[in-house]
Amino acid sequence: MIRLSLFNYVIKRFILTLFYIFICYNSESQNIKALFIGNSYTASNNLLAIINQLALSVGDTLEHSSNTPGGYTFQQHCSNTTTINLIEEAKWDFVVLQEQSQLPSFPDNQVAIMVYPYAARLDSMIKFYNPCATTTFFMTWGRRDGDPEYCPVFPPVCTYEGMDSLLQLRYTIMAENNHAAIAPVAKVWRKLRTDNPEIELYSHDGSHPSNSGSFAAACTFYSILFGKDPELTSYNFTLDPLEAATIKHTAKAIVYDSLDHWFRFEIRPIADFSSSVTNATVIFTNHSTNADSYFWDFGDGNSSTLVSPVHTYSETGRYEVSLEAIDVSCGKSDIAKQIIEIITTGIFNIKENNVPVFYPNPAGSSLIVKTDTKVRYLTIYDSFGREVICQIAENGCTEIFVDVSTLHNGVYYLVLSGEDYITSRSKFVKYGS
Repeated sequence: MIRLSLFNYVIKRFILTLFYIFICYNSESQNIKALFIGNSYTASNNLLAIINQLALSVGDTLEHSSNTPGGYTFQQHCSNTTTINLIEEAKWDFVVLQEQSQLPSFPDNQVAIMVYPYAARLDSMIKFYNPCATTTFFMTWGRRDGDPEYCPVFPPVCTYEGMDSLLQLRYTIMAENNHAAIAPVAKVWRKLRTDNPEIELYSHDGSHPSNSGSFAAACTFYSILFGKDPELTSYNFTLDPLEAATIKHTAKAIVYDSLDHWFRFEIRPIADFSSSVTNATVIFTNHSTNADSYFWDFGDGNSSTLVSPVHTYSETGRYEVSLEAIDVSCGKSDIAKQIIEIITTGIFNIKENNVPVFYPNPAGSSLIVKTDTKVRYLTIYDSFGREVICQIAENGCTEIFVDVSTLHNGVYYLVLSGEDYITSRSKFVKYGS
């Protein structure tokens, strides 16, 4: 009987675990829309289909389109009707740009004339028609034995290492100049060539990717586009499972484990803040960039949408405070967290008898608050517990004027705090202007 009960318990726990996995799995699924502009390197082995199959294996989806004529350059794409029309569709999360395989490894003066201006022109077109899309440069690889065609006139490309290093450098410059992201396929290839030379990344011509090479590119792009670990995917394309696992592991180490590095040039929200604690009151200073909306979670059930709020805790303890910095127009955000420790004791008693007087109620554009005890901070919360106004009373006072003209009509709650007390929440109504 005991063994049967234990067995039933294990089975129930297993089913429950699968249920939670199913819920989490589905809640984190993503649908990404990406446009690929390039040539045969991108088209080889149906790269986009491989990326999509990796995504589908974990519940994600890649909606994609492309224009990849053989040997095409950025300059040619700038005047190509198909390329222009695809960019103008203005629905993309990412637009990937891949230059002709040799041009970015040419001497500086040639690259400055033949590559950089057209990369900038394509990026400008992307930002004009779809300002929320992330331009992403496809960092391609050096040829297996270097570039014998241009070796006599430019020796640095005579070897794989020389050509590959130049390609990596030039694609990084393009990303920096255009505030774009990088898909570092070349970095993944070089790591595989060094650590796993038994994996053949090239096709017979020593230039285009083999199935393994395209799979390495696909794992790179899966991490860049979805921000996820390729090792969690189950799709292996045509590869032996062990070889596929090796490539996924390498892509994880190079790409996923350093995602911020590959997006470092893109202009996106970066959340950052500092704090100053006095007794139970914390002054938060927002240092975020490229954001126009903020959401604070103080870790005690209260929140705020102010830029730099002041919050008073009612109990001692450690609180995890998070700030989400949001670019509303593009739906991009970043989160910063910090532990706040409230250790002062004996100041948190709520003074029920210190009920403030405030008028008018309902309030129009302003509210006058009077109390018998000197006030240091005045805080107003909306009906959802979000902090919407926090006002510091200089030198402490017993009468405070509050501008509530920016508040929407509705019910709000007022809390006062001094050096050694906080009041209970008092309700008032905002109505009209």
